[in-house]
Amino acid sequence: MGTVTLLKDDGQSALVQLRAFIAHSDLQEGQRLPPERDLVEQLGVTRNDLRKALALLEAEGRIWRHVGKGTFVGAKPMDEVNGLNAVAERSSPVEVMQARILIEPLLAAQAALHATGADLTDLRETADACRAAQSWREYESQDNALHRAIAVASNNKVLLSLFDTLNTIRRTVVWGRDRKQDGPPPHSHHSFDQHDAIVAAIVDRDQDSARSHMLAHLQAVQQRLIG
Repeated sequence: MGTVTLLKDDGQSALVQLRAFIAHSDLQEGQRLPPERDLVEQLGVTRNDLRKALALLEAEGRIWRHVGKGTFVGAKPMDEVNGLNAVAERSSPVEVMQARILIEPLLAAQAALHATGADLTDLRETADACRAAQSWREYESQDNALHRAIAVASNNKVLLSLFDTLNTIRRTVVWGRDRKQDGPPPHSHHSFDQHDAIVAAIVDRDQDSARSHMLAHLQAVQQRLIG
């Protein structure tokens, strides 16, 4: 119930339709869902809303994604989960941020070079959704969706796989920080303008600017998380 509130009305519709599709499709544990482009047509939803719904079902453990192979019904195989959990247990917030600072500016630069028109639309809509978030939980979900959308826009399956692996570890690591959960982020929240600058640079096909804005954004996040 809590996950549904993370989306706006159109996103809720995509989530409800996706749940219904999986329930009535006779897909068994471990079987692959149709490609995103087919799901968009079958469900009558936008690509951006479908991706948000997929991300929420993945967070619930109802589906899992393997870059280059597709999206599968059920929980991620334990050998993959255990491997990443073992890495997370030996990692620290410092190491995670160091890895993000190395990888994500490159992803932003590649997105500026390779993003499709649909990718650019997704980036704009997700950045807007970050600003429109009505709670910190919703903001964090949309922030995660934006960073993944940038990785997707690189149109490089190897880099996307690296991002997904790092992102799984990042979510597993305990940050040990307090977060007020009441109310939305303030309009002055530092990430809003930083996100807009990253997206604008990608839209302008400016690789250097996309890289530098992402680097500055992550360094700001690093200061607030572990500074």
